[in-house]
Amino acid sequence: MTAPASQDVSRPPAKGAALKQKETPLEVIASTAATLVIVMFIFAFNLQAFAIPTGSMEKTLLIGDHVFVDRISLAPPGSGPHLLPYRSIRRGDIVVFYKPGEPDLHLVKRVVGIPGDHIRLAGRVLYVNGVPQPEPYVEHSIGDYNAFRDDFPSAAAGYADPLTPQWRAEIARHIEHGELVVPPDCYFGMGDNRDNSLDSRYWGFIPRQNVIGTPWFIYWSFTTPPDDYLKTSLRDRVASTMHVVLHFVDETRWQRMFRTVR
Repeated sequence: MTAPASQDVSRPPAKGAALKQKETPLEVIASTAATLVIVMFIFAFNLQAFAIPTGSMEKTLLIGDHVFVDRISLAPPGSGPHLLPYRSIRRGDIVVFYKPGEPDLHLVKRVVGIPGDHIRLAGRVLYVNGVPQPEPYVEHSIGDYNAFRDDFPSAAAGYADPLTPQWRAEIARHIEHGELVVPPDCYFGMGDNRDNSLDSRYWGFIPRQNVIGTPWFIYWSFTTPPDDYLKTSLRDRVASTMHVVLHFVDETRWQRMFRTVR
């Protein structure tokens, strides 16, 4: 006798099986609060806000750009818990750092040389280890020729070139065959506005321990003149704040908001 064909039979849920239910209002509030705490933790320990006061990085960063800087991913190993993966500093990275010799002054430049690199400029063209570098982000805002600036370091610094005294005294020790050699644990940085940037050509290498982090994105951009960042009196600060309040809409560069920095 032929056995009956098997049939698909729908079975009721097992007794006691948990059924997915909608979250209660209290659970929604708790979940939202937990998310906000995590976001605040990330911002507090991973990001730091900076304002751009000069045009040395134009047109990558403009005067009045306000950026969040990632302080963790470029931090040296062993410096604490990392919320983002650690990586080494690479050529092309934009970094925020303490100016050598002036620990209270923050600067932002693009790294063009890492330890061991041989650096030179010839006719404003950057060569790294003998290879000319494609630099689509570089701006040349000044038309005149300056030997030290444009043919660095083969052209000797003149009296009028604004080198720091320490760098003027030691630069020759790092030159080999007309090229500057980047020492260990140091970096060579220059502004994208190459003709109008006081950078490693004028004050030397960026020590690894001076690096704070890398700009992540522009969270606000305002057409504030550079001297507003230098105001110290209470009256001037109040006037500057009122200017921002009154002109927030018409002087904010809305097209730059949340733009990543590269």
